Amino acid sequence: MATVFIQKRKSKETGKTKYQVQYKDPVTNKTCYYKTFHRSMDAQQSAQELRYQIDNGKLYEATRQKRKLNLLKFSEVAELAVTEWEKRVEQKDLGQATFDDYALRVDVLNRIFGGTLILNISKKALKDYRDKHFKEYSAVSSNRYLFIFKQVFKKGLKVGAIVEDPAAGIKYLSEKQHERNNYLMPGSLDKLVEASQEIKAKFYIRALIFLGAEHGASRQEALSLKWEDIDFDYEGVGLIRFFRTKNTHERTEFLMPRSRQALLEWKAHNKFMRHRKKSVVKDTQHVFTHLNGNRILRFDNAWRKACKIAGIDDFHYHDLRHTFCSNLMMSGSDLKTVKDMIGHRDIAMTDRYSHLSALHKRAVQLQLAAHYAKKD
Repeated sequence: MATVFIQKRKSKETGKTKYQVQYKDPVTNKTCYYKTFHRSMDAQQSAQELRYQIDNGKLYEATRQKRKLNLLKFSEVAELAVTEWEKRVEQKDLGQATFDDYALRVDVLNRIFGGTLILNISKKALKDYRDKHFKEYSAVSSNRYLFIFKQVFKKGLKVGAIVEDPAAGIKYLSEKQHERNNYLMPGSLDKLVEASQEIKAKFYIRALIFLGAEHGASRQEALSLKWEDIDFDYEGVGLIRFFRTKNTHERTEFLMPRSRQALLEWKAHNKFMRHRKKSVVKDTQHVFTHLNGNRILRFDNAWRKACKIAGIDDFHYHDLRHTFCSNLMMSGSDLKTVKDMIGHRDIAMTDRYSHLSALHKRAVQLQLAAHYAKKD
């Protein structure tokens, strides 16, 4: 029978008792940490489920197949995958920006699945996460997380942490079929910006909004941005460089005035707060970081609050790319210019905005109407 036990620990800070579930790895006989609970009842239930999994679940299947199973948590297998990606970067087989995107997504998944033994993560759990992420964001973003799952579980098979790969049979969502085209007109965008100033994260959310709406930055492009990618003084206007890992496309643009101002204010705010709180900063390269220098990985709550205050429903951050493209078209740009500025590889991707080109011709139509209205 598997050795699973509970350790009671009292927090020095709060004085509250916590219950740690630990187990003996049947392969190495080492004591391993599993999870921590605030209630004894939850810890006992978790210990019972873990004991069953080790005795009668996936471990039994591995024994039947005469394979040794390494009881590794999702985070431990993910770390092995990250190490492999790092080697590929050194070998020039993987771009640094692509690696950064992979590593960022691993950090996000570790928050949810990191402490769980990878053999306990079911196909249903992975599909539920994929579908939930799709509803909240987009098919594109959902597929990227599914890709990370597939890579981690492949690694899990290689190191003997699982008997079968639950991610292998999960299909990617059709990005074309689930294509979104929500966008904001200038007045609604202003409302969103004003609403963002009523929340705690007002400095960086404002900058993120302008990067999306005025430069078409995706979430990955914005959160991967480094200060070295921005030249605030170039010709008195400024330059900004984006790299999109999805299609390995790099683009450099002049900084729009509101984007420039928002980024400078965010930089000054962070500098002031770090000096005030005497923060020890780990990362000074990335633009969007917490006071301690840890990268900002998600801003879901802040985004939802801003949209709610502005009265804007069903609007994702990625929709700011559509806002950028749509307003470019309506202000008189042609499809090729929009394609180049948004970073699309194929003009067919930009063609969805072609119907908006008619709107900037309204003035010409009015002139034509006036001409026809003239009497001979």
